[in-house]
Amino acid sequence: MSSAGPVESAVPPSDAAPARQDFIRQIVREDLASGKHAAVRTRFPPEPNGYLHIGHAKAICLDFGIAAEFGGRCNLRFDDTNPEKEDLAFVRAIEDDVRWLGFEWAELRHASDYFDVYYRAATKLIEQGDAFVCDLTAEQVREYRGTLTEPGRNSPFRDRSVEENLDLFARMRAGEFADGTRTLRAKIDMASGNINLRDPALYRIKQVAHQNTGDAWPIYPMYDFAHALGDAVEGITHSLCTLEFEDHRPLYDWVVDRVDLAGNPELLASLSARGLPVVAAKPRQIEFSRLNINYTVMSKRKLTQLVAEGLVDGWDDPRMYTLQGLRRRGYTPASLRLLVDRVGISKQNSVIDFSVLEGALRDDLDARAPRRMAVIDPLKLVLTNLPDGHAETLTFPNHPKDETQGTREVPFSRQLWIERDDFAEVPPKGWKRLVPGGEVRLRGAGIVRVDEVVKDADGHIVELQGTLDPESRPGMEGANRKVKGTIHWVSAAHAVEAEVRLFDRLFVVEKPDDESTGQTYRDHLNPDSRRSVTGYIEPAAAEAAPEQSFQFERTGYFVADRVDHTPARPVFNRSVTLRDTWAAGHAAG
Repeated sequence: MSSAGPVESAVPPSDAAPARQDFIRQIVREDLASGKHAAVRTRFPPEPNGYLHIGHAKAICLDFGIAAEFGGRCNLRFDDTNPEKEDLAFVRAIEDDVRWLGFEWAELRHASDYFDVYYRAATKLIEQGDAFVCDLTAEQVREYRGTLTEPGRNSPFRDRSVEENLDLFARMRAGEFADGTRTLRAKIDMASGNINLRDPALYRIKQVAHQNTGDAWPIYPMYDFAHALGDAVEGITHSLCTLEFEDHRPLYDWVVDRVDLAGNPELLASLSARGLPVVAAKPRQIEFSRLNINYTVMSKRKLTQLVAEGLVDGWDDPRMYTLQGLRRRGYTPASLRLLVDRVGISKQNSVIDFSVLEGALRDDLDARAPRRMAVIDPLKLVLTNLPDGHAETLTFPNHPKDETQGTREVPFSRQLWIERDDFAEVPPKGWKRLVPGGEVRLRGAGIVRVDEVVKDADGHIVELQGTLDPESRPGMEGANRKVKGTIHWVSAAHAVEAEVRLFDRLFVVEKPDDESTGQTYRDHLNPDSRRSVTGYIEPAAAEAAPEQSFQFERTGYFVADRVDHTPARPVFNRSVTLRDTWAAGHAAG
């Protein structure tokens, strides 16, 4: 176990900022004001059986954010009770994701740290007559459980004596029985209207090696049992979870109350002996709505299938909604925290439009991303009234609204790359860019007129030749002469060739998970979700560090790929377009 220092909010609220108002924070305020709790303790408890996705970002921001707001502590605890599906690679990725979002945990814990405590607690329940060893198979348990409208039936093994149950449970612990032959079940109420209380399993036999404990345990606690006791061991005051756990809360409270760790410190002796701080208390579970976004799939099973079937290029594919994928796409920690703030905390499940996610990124990057010029679909423009070999440098601000970002030098020469769609031989109505004989302003360089259109043998335009008005150059008398349009450019003599990956939404329908039509999410994959083109960028963009974001002027926001980008071979991913034209464009299509 390692301590990672005090919890700090990534963006602590300022004294002048209004206090956030939602039902969870109101509960916390009331608990502190009443003296019920002297300090706030929360935890983020992922199972290390996959990569975190954007839905987890809301839980992370809430768990760590509330602890920071109220001067408390938040633990990162891995609920590693199912070793068959867990992997150290997932553990490392989760730790990386939490830190990337801007948070640090007070203590790093694992459910496996408490396996001895869980076993002692289960033994205590047997001694109290609150648990029994059951020999029913999984299929028989389902048959005995009943339905939502019919009560269940007691297991024929429910009335075993305390002595027999203790003996069988000890033999389960010793590894005498095969997987699935016996379970330890709580003795609650088979007629309960809440199926979770119909004698749920507390332990199962699973003779599988564990990443932390090796072969020490042939039995493992069930999630509901381990999670409730893990919160109690760590003195968690407010156990925050999503709404699907609301029906599990009575079981959570039953486990906490029946075991009563705070009143039975001897159960925690093994932890104290290992030097693990213990602040046993009675936690309160509070549920909130999860983050649902249309045009996405966030089921771990389906995300795994996307990777396994080669429909995406891995867990960090920029089209994936894992935090690893969003990070590679160019989403920033600040943009995801902004999204969570905008969505808010409620008890009502709802679906957020994908444009809200993209809008949060645009707002963050618009305020802080430096500007650069890049040409994605290049067409050469030759300024014939400049001499061969002409070269000069122009000074541009790195950010038009933030002088503190300074300026940069941009080379300018006789031959330029411009965007192919900035020229129209036969312009549509309202066209403000280049046409034969027409003028536009070259960003920061002067006004150009197209004199000649050069085509190849097949009639394709390969080059434009034009004249740069010398009186319109920066600092000249005609520099402010009005023309209808302004376009960007890159000096062909100095441009750096770059791979530009144009990512888009992975699915083309709002509800790719909806299988009521007989289709699956596989049928709704966007064939244009990734295109790779060769473009040209100004030299200052090529020098970007991996994960550095820019606004490519008039084009969108792009990020230097965190895996493949180097200054010698630049690779940029489109994070988001400048404006939300997706819905209109797809509706038109």
